[in-house]
Amino acid sequence: MERNTNVKLLDLGLVDYAEAWEYQKQVFNKTLEAKQKGLATDNYLLFCEHPHVYTLGKSGNRQNLLVSDQWLEENGIPYYQINRGGDITYHGPGQLVGYPVFDVDNFNISVKEFVFDFETVIIRTIKHFGLHSERLERATGVWIDAGAKGKERKIAALGMRIHNKVSMHGFALNVNTDLEYFNNINPCGFQDKGVTSLQKELNHKVDMDEVKQLLKKEFETIFEAKILG
Repeated sequence: MERNTNVKLLDLGLVDYAEAWEYQKQVFNKTLEAKQKGLATDNYLLFCEHPHVYTLGKSGNRQNLLVSDQWLEENGIPYYQINRGGDITYHGPGQLVGYPVFDVDNFNISVKEFVFDFETVIIRTIKHFGLHSERLERATGVWIDAGAKGKERKIAALGMRIHNKVSMHGFALNVNTDLEYFNNINPCGFQDKGVTSLQKELNHKVDMDEVKQLLKKEFETIFEAKILG
């Protein structure tokens, strides 16, 4: 069957986490069903921002959430345990979240290569702003000062679920994120590493649409794909 390397981009804007998760599941199940029947499959990339929310991966430790259920309720912040990889993270306004619902076989790469390539897309996007970022051994995501012990700070988190080489969940890039909310967790389970954003590193607010356009361009290059939308 001919591989489909077109990607349908859907920008959901500011959307409640549960709503975006439900939409992802619908697309994921539809893609999985088509693949199991031997039919051609589509690829979707969802862009969005979320109101304040904490999410914990399936193998994460609840103790990495450092505030009580009462505190969450009083501050109107939901918490979800979900079926992605990784530990706990925060999503909120000013953070660009990307959910690829892909048939990875369309791109003729392994699951490991798929995750690696997404990290590469983010690294190359950040480079446009004059910042050097890289991977950190035994820690998924994208980091600033990854080689400087005690100074490592994560600028983008990755956590995916991939079943039968169909993906969901994805990445979260801190653009203009209020980093104070990370103080309520051990981000991704780490107690000795920090978090940062483009805004913090550059000392000025960054245009979200510019980040999206750069990400789209780098994605098309790395994945040899065409984004529609």
